[in-house]
Amino acid sequence: MLFKLSLENIRKSFKDYAIYFVTLILAVAIFYVFNAINSQGAFLEISDTKKQILELMNTLLGGLSIFISFVLGFLIIFANKFIIKRRKKEFGIYMTLGMGKGHISKILLIETILIGIISLIAGAILGIFASQFMSILVAKMFEVDMAAYTFTFSNAALIKTIIYFSIMYFIIMIFNIFAVHRYKLINLITAIKQNEKIKIKHPTISIIIFIIAIGILSYAYYMVTNKMMEIDLNTFIFCIALGVIGTILFFWSMSGFILRLVQSSKLYLKDLNMFVLRQINSKINTTVFSMSVICILLFLTITIFSSALSLNKSARLNLEKQAPVDFQAINYDIEDKKDLIEGIRKDLKDITEFKIYMVEEITLEKTLGKEGLKHYKKELDIVPHESAEILMTLSDYNKVAKMFGNKTYTLKEGEYIVVADYDAMIKYRNIALKNDVPITIDGKKHKPKYTKTVPGFIEISASQFNLGVFVFPDKALSNIPHARTSIIANYKVAREDTEKKVTKYAKDNHLYAATKTEIYDAAVGIGGIVTFIGLYLGIVFLISSAAILALKELSESSDNKERYQVLRKIGADDKMINRSLFVQIGIFFLMPLILAIIHSIFGIICANNILSVFGNDGLVSSIIMTALFIILIYGGYFILTYFSSKRIIKE
Repeated sequence: MLFKLSLENIRKSFKDYAIYFVTLILAVAIFYVFNAINSQGAFLEISDTKKQILELMNTLLGGLSIFISFVLGFLIIFANKFIIKRRKKEFGIYMTLGMGKGHISKILLIETILIGIISLIAGAILGIFASQFMSILVAKMFEVDMAAYTFTFSNAALIKTIIYFSIMYFIIMIFNIFAVHRYKLINLITAIKQNEKIKIKHPTISIIIFIIAIGILSYAYYMVTNKMMEIDLNTFIFCIALGVIGTILFFWSMSGFILRLVQSSKLYLKDLNMFVLRQINSKINTTVFSMSVICILLFLTITIFSSALSLNKSARLNLEKQAPVDFQAINYDIEDKKDLIEGIRKDLKDITEFKIYMVEEITLEKTLGKEGLKHYKKELDIVPHESAEILMTLSDYNKVAKMFGNKTYTLKEGEYIVVADYDAMIKYRNIALKNDVPITIDGKKHKPKYTKTVPGFIEISASQFNLGVFVFPDKALSNIPHARTSIIANYKVAREDTEKKVTKYAKDNHLYAATKTEIYDAAVGIGGIVTFIGLYLGIVFLISSAAILALKELSESSDNKERYQVLRKIGADDKMINRSLFVQIGIFFLMPLILAIIHSIFGIICANNILSVFGNDGLVSSIIMTALFIILIYGGYFILTYFSSKRIIKE
């Protein structure tokens, strides 16, 4: 009897709360997909460096899954709470027919177990097929062909998914049992007539709080964008806290503020706008915390996803420019007079050797000058002021520039140029160059040839991190001992065994060595890690925020059935009612999204400043992809919510 009743309840609930079941299935599928990446990468023929990075990515995603399980657990419990709330009258009827609370608890227990089994099976099937598409993404990220592709299935990921979600459903069972035993019959019977208490806020207070919220958010925006390089970790955390407080105050003030604003216009009395506005006013009034949480989740989704995609694309674009040769070795032992690459010379071509000079008197403090140093201390201050600068002869730099495909230069006696590509540092270098800061070497003063730094670098890498290299005429450094020697070269034959041979030789001879292949593999791997973590968090946060909004809207639609019946009785047709419902749900979905987008503009600027060393070439395309991603998932939940709500109010 109880089992049959539970089955019937699930059948009816599936129609009423399709969003809840869809969210459960998606949660299971996503959890499986990201925990099955290890099996998806097993078929890839990749280098040792990429294998290590893939293993690191799996470890990070495994740890991240613990955090994700808490987020999904909160979402499922939150959704279940709404469903239980909607069924209070049903439980009251059961009790009036003689059913005890124990029997009701058993019904909920059976329902939870059945829903868990259904969602786990459906989610696992969806996840297994979706993981095959993830295999293509993994292969693309790690730049390997799909010739060795096979259909993959991860036992470990499936077992992990079942265990995590079983724990979540067990918690829901406990929650439901306690919830039923707390209810009183009179409250259950009259639940449909009980509305949340709405406190009407004074319009003047709402406007004042709104202005305060805008002020707090503006200050937080200013600090994390214009003053990012000046603030410490504690101040940064304080700015984040201000953003959270400002968001809560914004939504707290919105109900009274919007109501007063629209009431003063002719729109208030047009069509069903009065009804729509009152509905929105009551929703915002009773969901301040929920709207704030949703807004923050959406902000995290947009910022993390956009920044991750941008970082990945920028790192790839930088590789072609920042690692133009196959091999570079640096010897810090200047007393060692032997041929640095004697054992591998026959494997290399285009061999170019150059020297680096450092003079104790020529420090960052001296080269920046008073004004440049003042701004540097206040805004960046990442390198000690007493650090010796890197010096090079013009002939050596031009040799390196030719190999790297950069511009070569000429200098007259008494001139110097500064070569740099790290944007954050170039600003302070240019202040010094504009002020014509002189540099004295061996008793002779040298003035800058240009008032700005020139682009370039002398070491291959995955990013732009050259803080500044000072290039002088050859004679200026002729009496100064060099600090280290560096060699750059290409392979005669670009093969894997050549790569292994030269790296082993460098290691055995205590040389710092970097190869284009290692740099490329590391950059691609790190880009993959960042992208997958951003994708994982982004999808989970976006689904969570959309599902919370959707379930809240369905609950509101169920509560407001009688109000819509009254509208029909006074002459409103279905077209007007449906339009008012569409506007309500649209505004309810748009409000946290719009504020989240504003937050994200400044969040992306902040992230871009922090990650500027990797470049921002992929920012526009990543923002477009993020927008499409949000339209697909968030917009999908909006459409599903509208049609579900429309069906509810027609009953």
